[in-house]
Amino acid sequence: MDVHKADIVISAVSPAQYPGTRLPEIALAGRSNVGKSSFINRMINRKGLARTSSKPGKTQTLNFYIIEEKFYFVDVPGYGYAKVSKTERAKWGQMLETYLTQRDTLKAVLSVVDLRHAPSKEDVQMYEFLKYYELPIIVVATKADKIPRSKWNKHIKLVKDTLNFDPKDEFILFSSETGEGKDEAWQIIEKYLDLKN
Repeated sequence: MDVHKADIVISAVSPAQYPGTRLPEIALAGRSNVGKSSFINRMINRKGLARTSSKPGKTQTLNFYIIEEKFYFVDVPGYGYAKVSKTERAKWGQMLETYLTQRDTLKAVLSVVDLRHAPSKEDVQMYEFLKYYELPIIVVATKADKIPRSKWNKHIKLVKDTLNFDPKDEFILFSSETGEGKDEAWQIIEKYLDLKN
């Protein structure tokens, strides 16, 4: 997809605030500093639409980005960040669960992990949660540029083994620095969006 138009529409904390346009949505779930904002920015060729932060845990709302007036990327609160209080984390968890389990315009979830490390306990829980609710999952392993190409396969295997990855799900190797995986990501996302025009 060639993106010329992208905007943040709303930062929502409850279903009452979700956009009512009925356009399809693709959610991004992942640890706080895994590179979800960088993924969005690279996919839409914009440097700073999705705010990247050196302080993990900044996304505390569901951020809806409308792309080409056709669909939304929805960046959900990052998890696994220790400095956030338990109460706050529980609140995010509830917000996340409500959105992921009740939003009928949600077409697929990008489960974003860091290729450099084995997925965390929270990554595994998120993947299992998405499997349990039978949501279409696209695992995106970011920061591929930080690892020599010769070691990619070893790291991919580690990620897949730790997640107990289901071969029926999609898997994309991605780098927001180099654009590695961008075209493949669009092909897969467009398939789930099923856009007619």
